[in-house]
Amino acid sequence: MEHPVRSGTPRHDLRSDARDNRDRILQVARAAFAQEGIGVSMREVARRADVGPATLYRRFPTKEALVTEAFAEQMATCRRIVEGGLHDPDPWHGLSTVIEEVCVMHAVDRGFTAAFVTAFPKAADFAQERTHALRCLGELIQHAKDSGSLRRDFVLDDLIMLIMANSGIRATSRKAAVAASRRFVALQLRSIAARPDGAPLPPAVRLPLLAALR
Repeated sequence: MEHPVRSGTPRHDLRSDARDNRDRILQVARAAFAQEGIGVSMREVARRADVGPATLYRRFPTKEALVTEAFAEQMATCRRIVEGGLHDPDPWHGLSTVIEEVCVMHAVDRGFTAAFVTAFPKAADFAQERTHALRCLGELIQHAKDSGSLRRDFVLDDLIMLIMANSGIRATSRKAAVAASRRFVALQLRSIAARPDGAPLPPAVRLPLLAALR
């Protein structure tokens, strides 16, 4: 014998409300993590998403679950960028393009770098995506060395260090952050190239600290 739904709200509306809550939580979390890093608390995410903490924890039982889901799209994009570079017939062009594009991603999203370098033991999918991206980066680095375009003593850890340094860029706008990242990467590429060219750097960007000192 079937029991009637006690609430006057149809079941499909309840499912729709739950889905809307989940989408709103993720949207708020992505914006907060991008602007302030992954240190934003779960309660603060719930407050900004206008849901109760219980609702948040029902959808995402742990901070790890929220962070990994919030950055799933960025991780997939990172994987596509790296795979594209690995298939570039010119290893140096492929490596340079990957570094430029990945660094732009990290420069405009403070939380992504933290998520990328943080161990999430229970997030198997996230860890698998990261492992695959790092493996492809390692292969790309080796191809660039074999082609004679990348200095022989450059290692994957140097690239991670470069990405982490790039994520420290603080600019007044997204456009300025992208421009600053491109100049920073251009400077770094000069230092790791086996035969640096004399091409001009992208334009300099006035960042908040320098502007305050002038």
